[in-house]
Amino acid sequence: MLCNNASAARSSCTPAPLRLKLLSFAIRMAFAGLVSGGFVNHVHAQTAPQAKEAAAGGVATLPEMKVSAERPDELPQPYAGGQVARGGRLGILGNTDIMKAPLSISSYTSQMIRDQQAITAADLLSKDPSVRSTGQRGGVVDSFYIRGFPIGEGNVGELAFDGQYGVAPNYRIFTEYAERVEVIKGPAALLYGMSPNSGVGGVINIVPKRASPTDLTRLTGTYMSNTQGGGHLDVSRRFGADRQFGIRLNGSHHQGNTPLDNQFRQADVGAVALDYQGERFRATLDALGQYERFKAPQRPFLVAADIDVPSAPNGRRNVTQPWGRSTIEDVSLLFKTEYDISDSLTLFGSVGGSHSWVDRLSDQTPMILNAAGDTTSTPMRFRFGVNRSSADGGVRARFNTGPIRHTVTLQGSGYRDRLERGSSTGTAVLSNMYSPVDRPGQDLARPDLMKISETEFYGGALTDVLSIADERVLLTLGVRLQQIHSENFGPTGAVTSSYSRLAATPLAGLVVRPWQNVSIYANRMEGLSKGDIAPQIAANAGQIFAPYKTEQVEVGVKIDYGRLITTLSLFEIKRPSGQLTGNVFAVDSEQRNRGLELALFGEPMSGVRLLGGMTLFDAELTKTSSAATVGNKPVGVPSLQANLGAEWDVQWLPGFTLTGNLIHTGKRYINQANTQSVPSWTTFDFGARYSAKVLGKSTTVRGSVLNAFDTNHWSGVASFSTLSLGTPRTVLVSATVDF
Repeated sequence: MLCNNASAARSSCTPAPLRLKLLSFAIRMAFAGLVSGGFVNHVHAQTAPQAKEAAAGGVATLPEMKVSAERPDELPQPYAGGQVARGGRLGILGNTDIMKAPLSISSYTSQMIRDQQAITAADLLSKDPSVRSTGQRGGVVDSFYIRGFPIGEGNVGELAFDGQYGVAPNYRIFTEYAERVEVIKGPAALLYGMSPNSGVGGVINIVPKRASPTDLTRLTGTYMSNTQGGGHLDVSRRFGADRQFGIRLNGSHHQGNTPLDNQFRQADVGAVALDYQGERFRATLDALGQYERFKAPQRPFLVAADIDVPSAPNGRRNVTQPWGRSTIEDVSLLFKTEYDISDSLTLFGSVGGSHSWVDRLSDQTPMILNAAGDTTSTPMRFRFGVNRSSADGGVRARFNTGPIRHTVTLQGSGYRDRLERGSSTGTAVLSNMYSPVDRPGQDLARPDLMKISETEFYGGALTDVLSIADERVLLTLGVRLQQIHSENFGPTGAVTSSYSRLAATPLAGLVVRPWQNVSIYANRMEGLSKGDIAPQIAANAGQIFAPYKTEQVEVGVKIDYGRLITTLSLFEIKRPSGQLTGNVFAVDSEQRNRGLELALFGEPMSGVRLLGGMTLFDAELTKTSSAATVGNKPVGVPSLQANLGAEWDVQWLPGFTLTGNLIHTGKRYINQANTQSVPSWTTFDFGARYSAKVLGKSTTVRGSVLNAFDTNHWSGVASFSTLSLGTPRTVLVSATVDF
């Protein structure tokens, strides 16, 4: 049962000693199965008779697995090189081949996650030319820009988990439980529903690990400079007469000093994924818990309005006081089912939710005062409680009308979140970002939690994917009708403002495949954001505005050369917003991002893998409250983003691979007046890995150096004008053994 408020979650629903019971259970089960062999023996006892007979003859043969190509839950296969999949999940449409999708999508595989030694989703997505992280490695929150618009910059998580909002951990996604990390580019309110925090640049979806067809017991040990070490255990088993039952256990623990001055980090993750794959009925259950504790968590910077932005300090400098701390706990649960009434009619449904708790004492967004790098900040103790839940259900039908094949989906869905917060304030401290100064500790009082806001989305969606000529032409049409209800509360618990509006978001997408390996596509799709309520200082205070609709128009071409896929797209996204003009609040502001996006991935020749691309932006503030800022560049959007990653298998040393990666981000402004900016930056990562049999076990050793030339840079600019310090030179080493 999900609690309705964070205080109740702490007291009656999940007492403090039990909050991480899920996490510890997953880790204990995984290690118990590895050490005792009992779980393995049980699985072997359930193996199909034909597999036992084959094993007795000296040849191990897996039982037959029945897979339907029509099933939308079937995971697309990895493309040549294994870094990116052939397709990804398009929300209500299910898994779709990249060449049949009427939009741009990237789906990064578990192989890439391991080879990149990505700790979080942000580490992995730094390799995508359409995405930039606005958080920092030593911070407490991962946030992003996709196609020049912010994602995840609030206290309500904006990442989807297995295609559903309201389930993923709120502030950071660890990769231990991720089979794929997908990026759907552009506003996608029809496909996934309205983003909880009104993000419109795209969708990041986490595909959870499932039990694999073959048994797996994988142990990984890791090290990161300075002394951050730990381990990860991944156990996968299938059992039953037809191996229809599956379980996947993941548990990890990491702790130690990080590359940042005075910083210590501890992270624990536990995840259990159960599934049943019957002939007509399928079900999955995902449960995960994660815990992350920082000493001296890094915070983003603000810059005083009347100075030029100073040069970035060394990335190891940490202006947060050594006595600062942060603890974040997340628990998530998702249950999904599908039932095939017939070969052409499928019912589906899901229900899930998550709880997040935060207790943080740290300098609150240090302000840079002058060119010398002097800073001032006010320590604050924050406590947050975020409770979220969601559910959906519907039917998917496949039928023909003459030569036209239809896949029609009807879905109803609901989402709810509740935010509680409390804070206490200390005394301002002075420091310097180039030479941080330690100040006496301030042990602030533990604040009570107060309800801040409640939000509900519910509605329905209808889509139809029409295809003709053996799917040489595909037309996707759909509309989502969504009711949005939101309430904000004051210190006494009274409602200070409320909001209830209905909005429709359509989508039209076309794919034409004149040749089997070429797809020309176009789309018009929309994003949805909660409308504003005019503030008290406005003459029209309390006026409720309709939801904002962000519109995208995109055209592109995808070419599959057999072992290399390239995508070229042109897009325009217009996002309105509210602003105060004089003393009247109105929805008359607009940001327009135009872009040219090139992406490529694959293995064009044996042993050489490529992944990269670039995005050219023509971004503009087309409507503002001041004539002086009309035509200016939006905050945080560069003119150019580029990535290029390469891997080379050394032919004369089998199993040995060299890797390299380049990341470039252009100049960005930090204010609408375009009077303050941060320069462009380029970093290089280098690495190597070696795979071999050691004592009969498949073993891979990996090593990487991030920001190899130790470039000092401001890596991220958030929409509210904060700056994130770039990662310093960091060494990552890991060893993986498959038992």
